[in-house]
Amino acid sequence: MILETREIGKSFGSVIALRGVSMRVQPGQVTCVLGDNGAGKSTLIKILSGVHQHDSGAYLLDGREVRLSGPREALERGIATVYQDLAMIPLMSVWRNFFLGSEPRKSLGRFDIATAKRVAREELRAMGIDIRDVDQPVGTLSGGERQSVAIARAVHFGAKVLILDEPTSALGVKQAGVVLRYIARARERGLGVIFITHNPHHAYPVGDRFLVLSRGRSLGEYGKADITRQELTSLMAGGAELEQLAHELERGG
Repeated sequence: MILETREIGKSFGSVIALRGVSMRVQPGQVTCVLGDNGAGKSTLIKILSGVHQHDSGAYLLDGREVRLSGPREALERGIATVYQDLAMIPLMSVWRNFFLGSEPRKSLGRFDIATAKRVAREELRAMGIDIRDVDQPVGTLSGGERQSVAIARAVHFGAKVLILDEPTSALGVKQAGVVLRYIARARERGLGVIFITHNPHHAYPVGDRFLVLSRGRSLGEYGKADITRQELTSLMAGGAELEQLAHELERGG
């Protein structure tokens, strides 16, 4: 088990963001975390990536309990997070974005441009990503291609766990398919992938395990053999109905 949470919880003042959430991530598997807005997905991401620390429960990496001091420590431990905004600079080239903040240097400390271009091109090809020209601005790529570059970058820099925050949410059917294909490629290269999404139709084709959240609580963690796509969709719909009922009761009180 590369990453595990046991009954993890997080509160912000009187607001309970997560309560008793357990999940497991193994190398070469995709764990999908599903839920509507307000389900607790963002809080879970921030705990796993070191932005927040959990208040209760246990967070384990390689079987050892940890309490991350921040995102830098998470990255050092092999946990890479790709957020929806991708942290890319649109006017910079693909290869500059690929190495942003971790540029290869020559012996005198100068930026090794030739190596950066070559490695970016090779790593993208290794992931099966066909970028016409690594000199082109990353802003000229489609949304799916930009997500794919971010995934390839994380793989190159040694990620063991890849957390993807709603990577298909703003994409059309074709571009979402592109991203799902590269998620599968990351799994094939032995990474443990955490795929955050509100769309069970995107999650089910690539997922090996499914954690469903509703109002900060787990509705269950399932292996693919334990739940069908229709059952997963129904479970999410039921969670949304419970959220709506809870909101109505709160307003009525």
